[in-house]
Amino acid sequence: MEIIPTKIAGCFIIQPRLFHDDRGLFYESYNSERFKDKSGVRTNFVQDNISVSQRGVLRGLHFQIGYAAQSKLVSVLKGEVLDVVVDLRKDSITFGKHIKVRLSESNRKQLFIPKGMAHGFLSLADETIFSYKCDAFYTPSAESGIVYDDPELNIDWEFSKESLIISKKDLKLPTLKKALHDISISDRV
Repeated sequence: MEIIPTKIAGCFIIQPRLFHDDRGLFYESYNSERFKDKSGVRTNFVQDNISVSQRGVLRGLHFQIGYAAQSKLVSVLKGEVLDVVVDLRKDSITFGKHIKVRLSESNRKQLFIPKGMAHGFLSLADETIFSYKCDAFYTPSAESGIVYDDPELNIDWEFSKESLIISKKDLKLPTLKKALHDISISDRV
């Protein structure tokens, strides 16, 4: 396993060691001790989720707040995504900045996303099966998000707006500025 730092502190690309032979492919998708040794992060994943999306589906940008904030380990089992992470940690030098990483069944890359991040992805394949491990349970009352096209974030999703498929719920998400203001007022952080 190779751990590759990104420009957002604590957010890592993970490249597993792949073993190919005439039967196919084998790789270890997660090992808590190796991950801790190489990244310095110890986490206890408690929930695994799978989503299936068609080409053009954009999910996000989502996060949970307070005690329910989540670190995630994400990967693609089938297809390809453009994965986006936004740093929401107010004391971070990369606050409000984002990274984009292509995750696919062919590159087998994974992305570790620490607490304090908004996360979303765009399916680039006809069928994408996306997997994510979380270190806190989904808690509806702690759910929050940022609209995908926030002009301050200026994320290039590499698709035309007309070709995106986005849930009504995600289209109603606030901008980063409004989301952080609402969270501060609700005193849930």
